[in-house]
Amino acid sequence: MLGLGVWEIVLILALVVLIFGAKRIPQIGRGLGEGIRNFKGSLKGPDDDRTLPPDDDKA
Repeated sequence: MLGLGVWEIVLILALVVLIFGAKRIPQIGRGLGEGIRNFKGSLKGPDDDRTLPPDDDKA
């Protein structure tokens, strides 16, 4: 796993908690997950656009 041992991972996680705080970490994870989902969706292309209903307001 990238040459990281258990103690290095523990140290990195402790630094993240100290820098961002325990309450902010779930928000950061949620944001990263949403970004990854958006990126994957953009790679799929316009297939997702076909599921949207057509706009009746356009003339």
